[in-house]
Amino acid sequence: MYPDTRSFVQALESQGELVRIGTEVSPVLEIAEITDRVSKSPAARQPSASARRTDPEFVGLGGSALLFERVAGSDFPVLINGFGSYRRMEIALGRTFQDVADQIGEVVKPEPPRSLGEAVAKAVRLAPLLRVGPKRLRRPGACQEVVKTGAAIDCTRLGLIRCWPGDADLGALGYPPDVNAGVDGLGHPALDPDAWDDAHRGRYITLAGVHTIHPDDRHDPRPKSHNIGMYRVQLLGRDRLAMHWHMHHDGAGHWRSWKKLGEPMPVAIVLGGPSVLPYAATCPLPPGISELLMAGFLNRRGIRLCRAKTVPLWVPADADIVIEGFVRTDAGFPGFDPRAAPAAELGPGAVFEGPFGDHTGFYSLPDRYPVTEVTAITHRRDAVYPTTIVGLPPQEDYYLGKATERIMLPLLRTLIPDIDDYHLPMFGAFHNCAAIRIDKHYPLHARRVMHAVWGAGQMAWTKSVFVVGTDVDVHDASAVLRAACRFCRPSRDLETVRGALDILDHAAPRLAAGTKIGFDCTPKIPGEEANATPVDPGREPPSPDERAADVARARTLPGVVAAAAPAAAPGWLFIAVDRDLDEPDRAGLGRRAIHALFDRPTACPFVVVVGRGVDVHDHHQALFHWLANMDPGRDMILDQAHTCDRVAFDATPKTAADATPGEPVRQWPPVLRMDQATRDHVTARWADYGLGLGDEEIERQGD
Repeated sequence: MYPDTRSFVQALESQGELVRIGTEVSPVLEIAEITDRVSKSPAARQPSASARRTDPEFVGLGGSALLFERVAGSDFPVLINGFGSYRRMEIALGRTFQDVADQIGEVVKPEPPRSLGEAVAKAVRLAPLLRVGPKRLRRPGACQEVVKTGAAIDCTRLGLIRCWPGDADLGALGYPPDVNAGVDGLGHPALDPDAWDDAHRGRYITLAGVHTIHPDDRHDPRPKSHNIGMYRVQLLGRDRLAMHWHMHHDGAGHWRSWKKLGEPMPVAIVLGGPSVLPYAATCPLPPGISELLMAGFLNRRGIRLCRAKTVPLWVPADADIVIEGFVRTDAGFPGFDPRAAPAAELGPGAVFEGPFGDHTGFYSLPDRYPVTEVTAITHRRDAVYPTTIVGLPPQEDYYLGKATERIMLPLLRTLIPDIDDYHLPMFGAFHNCAAIRIDKHYPLHARRVMHAVWGAGQMAWTKSVFVVGTDVDVHDASAVLRAACRFCRPSRDLETVRGALDILDHAAPRLAAGTKIGFDCTPKIPGEEANATPVDPGREPPSPDERAADVARARTLPGVVAAAAPAAAPGWLFIAVDRDLDEPDRAGLGRRAIHALFDRPTACPFVVVVGRGVDVHDHHQALFHWLANMDPGRDMILDQAHTCDRVAFDATPKTAADATPGEPVRQWPPVLRMDQATRDHVTARWADYGLGLGDEEIERQGD
């Protein structure tokens, strides 16, 4: 771990993990397109053996960290993809994920020492815990070497990037483009609206720690409620930002409390600083555990704090840039749609924020969120502006999330002791899928674990859970899918439950609410008979000839444009139909293909129907679209004719015409795609960036 961004950058560079780009680049799409290509290229260095063991298929990706030294319109260099590989995450934390997990395991489940020597050794190992609390300084921090207030504030000079073409483009998704016309402080006095839109529309802060406190602590010199969250923040004007947070996040809870009090909420948006801070801000900690304590634990010493200049908050003294301000609490809650209500109902203190190209690989749709009025910008004289891009994986957030998967395993085991190990596959975008390994002891043990997962903190949002036995490598997606084929009979071994889902799940029939599904992929034992399906020793995956026959049959179905049963996904048949977004005349095409397929038996027990444009030969891509585009309560179809034991899912893009009784379809967002002009521009300039990829690899990463 490193005390500030400059030393982290130097460490990355010295270890061959960073490329400096001296050519001037645009923060509008160009940086994002370069980074998207680099993040999907081979990593500069291999990480620890433990990381290679727990993600063997994707551990070698991530490219290099990028330091853009000349960003048009920015006063600071921009660091991106700094945490975008296993190796760079290990550098940031100062040790492997397994080392951190082992230390957490000692804390949450300590074993009594058996001798004086063991007691001394344990005391030595745990002694750093006495130093993890924040250290409050009585003097200004390095983050306050330059202080800008009043007319000197200009957020447009910070290097915020636009990641995707549709970011904040309301009209492109069918919303009134002028819905925010009455919001005070939009734009910039030096720019007309068209120039502002070209240069600054859809630019976001994406890698900042957002510091807040509960109003009960507003007079406490050491507020125990100090929270750090990582939320997207949209640029609105010279001194105006939009604060976006999901309803279940602590920052949103603080805001609701300040709203009840009737006072604006102080906030500090912190960029850079100790290299452990970005991870700590994203870490799903148990209630009552501060992100500051987690950061201090990772840092092996407390995070140094200083008093902010214009808000009653403590901020990391060694940060690069701090944006201080107050979040308006007279704003209404999310759930506003200007297409259904007059724009005047947006109300005071609010803005219609978004859309935003999100980590789901789709645009998250716009909604009403509060305005933040900036009261100061403070920064180091040599500040670096850190940022990230999210989108179709792998991106930088993948490695932050995999750190959580490994580091939080000891805590998850305290909640669910049955778990031997688990894996969050890339195709699940974290909240869509978890593979769980257990040592099975009794009938329906796997069902108990599924429900425990759906009640465990942020794991509660998990849409699909695969439970396997101890003989399966849970980190091998093909092994998990093979176990599903062998031991999960759809008529007997699927578990569905209605419950809370991630707010970004666009397939859910209602906002943040829908159906979750569990796959019991463990060998069956007496007591697990159900639906007239007896206990059996399992079945062998389909042979190559059987897979070929299933594919040939699928290709004859009306509307089908492609089909595949990849050997890497045993027992899974993927079918693409001729449907994309905004084609209501083809509503129900996916379901019709499923019913036509069910007229004859198939060897593959699991069938997934996706839209055109999805490469069904790439099982990771097909599974990604399966989980993103289906709700089990609406889109799962069991073979009711019982010609064979199988289940199919309609994972095509949908419109309202695809609704089923009681299960509506909400507005469907587009998949993230860079515009062709930006792709061509980056390809033409690639040699100028000095990134070292050949022409063939440049084209492949750009596709």
